[in-house]
Amino acid sequence: MRIMAEKIKNTDVLFNPFSKNNPVVVQVLGICSVLAVTAKLEPAIVMGISVIAVLAFANVIISLIRNTIPTNIRIIVQLVVVAGLVVIVDQVLKAYAYSASKQLSVFIGLIITNCILMGRLEAFAMGNKPWPSFLDGVGNGLGYAIILVIVGFFRELFGSGTLLGYQVIPQWCYDNGYVNNGLMILPPMALIVVACVIWVQRSINKDLQED
Repeated sequence: MRIMAEKIKNTDVLFNPFSKNNPVVVQVLGICSVLAVTAKLEPAIVMGISVIAVLAFANVIISLIRNTIPTNIRIIVQLVVVAGLVVIVDQVLKAYAYSASKQLSVFIGLIITNCILMGRLEAFAMGNKPWPSFLDGVGNGLGYAIILVIVGFFRELFGSGTLLGYQVIPQWCYDNGYVNNGLMILPPMALIVVACVIWVQRSINKDLQED
């Protein structure tokens, strides 16, 4: 029974951030990067993968050393760990995905200040073992990435008529008067798309609705 309870708990830790406890549409964290990197689908995907990697490994590292971190400098230690991982991710992107790295520009570096990371390190990794911390990092990273991909999908599709740079809306639509919605590639539309996602998500999860 104890093993089963632990498995259920770990399952909840991994999957709850996908919907019921999503860091973007429920906790309203990481909104700045949602506005900045979702005009195209490719940088949204790369940003999501980068955050998953940094958050998962940062959670594990902090969990491993949590009992040796002095309380008064714990935030500094967390920032140093995240910064080191972000530098590694940035160098990997420059080496193997240079075009995506160029599109993301400074936003990869700004993962260091992403409130999702600092929140999970402080709220979860500092008080839990490495494996649950890893699952928490992967779960919250995926929850964040899912929203980025959804927003990036609709913004690129309706704003540029493409997905991952490939033309999706056929040429005959343009020949018959269809015009791309230029507003979709502007940052305010990211907020509107996120608002629509929040509306759908709360319609599905009735327990999140406010009385």
